[in-house]
Amino acid sequence: MNTTVTAKAHTNIALVKYWGKKDPQLMLPQNGSISLTLDHFYTETSVTFDDQLAHDQIYFNDQLLQPAKAQRISQFLDLIRQRSGQTHFARVTTGNHVPTSAGLASSASGFAALAAAGSRAAGMHLDLTDLSRLARRGSGSATRSIFGGFVEWHAGHDDQSSYAEVLQDPVDWDVQMIAVVLKATKKPISSTDGMARVVATSPYYPAWVQTANHDLDRMRHAIAAKDLHALGMIAETNAMRMHALNLSADPAFNYFTADTLTAIQAVTDLRANGVNCYYTLDAGPNVKIICAGHDTAVIKAALAKHFAPEQLIVAKPGPGITITEA
Repeated sequence: MNTTVTAKAHTNIALVKYWGKKDPQLMLPQNGSISLTLDHFYTETSVTFDDQLAHDQIYFNDQLLQPAKAQRISQFLDLIRQRSGQTHFARVTTGNHVPTSAGLASSASGFAALAAAGSRAAGMHLDLTDLSRLARRGSGSATRSIFGGFVEWHAGHDDQSSYAEVLQDPVDWDVQMIAVVLKATKKPISSTDGMARVVATSPYYPAWVQTANHDLDRMRHAIAAKDLHALGMIAETNAMRMHALNLSADPAFNYFTADTLTAIQAVTDLRANGVNCYYTLDAGPNVKIICAGHDTAVIKAALAKHFAPEQLIVAKPGPGITITEA
């Protein structure tokens, strides 16, 4: 009898970003990163290895993917097969409760869930650290989605030393994010291609690695002190430095839209008026606002002048991965 394993993983948003790989094969980043796992956005994935299958069958949001679109997932399943000794193809059913490829970290939750469900269905019983290492091979940021709360990914220098661990979970203080979902469409250049271009061509890249490593130390202290102002300022500056790298690449590129700049200005205006809120952005146009829960109403009221209610999604600190067998 074939065992079906289902895993649920939540997305995470980096507060100190990684932007650039030093080993694309092993997905080793140029610098470490720190993130917050969110409760609202997640991926649920079921995996069954079946000796009746002639090839992997990948269903994404109820649609059977053609082989070309399923290639990245099948390659990750090949890694699981290689490590587990499993010889059969797999049936994978996955559903994203995250806008895909829009800078809301859908690949992070997606590959974290696939790593957990796939490895368990193949007969592997990995601890969370090993699961974090495995998820990293699918998507770098997936290494952090194994865990809940505030998470740090250690850059490392090889497969064994590059993994994530919890900094704080549960999160027992008033911090959350409001996602301003501006454009749930495919981005103009993938994160993989964008960061490779930056590493190869930006004259400012060495300074990025140096300042990002400094930001890691400062962010750890801010989280430990439950200091929203320090956390927000570090995250905001770090994000804008990352996007400045994109503008300094050859050729230059960026993920901003006019609405991105509108949301950034709204946050800046709110803070000038005494509201404790900060913005961060990943590789996409969407803005994430770091704030306290008690300021939600005033922030949403200010944003309502520019955006529809359904574009403003409140997300609180979320849990680590869950795995069930059927």
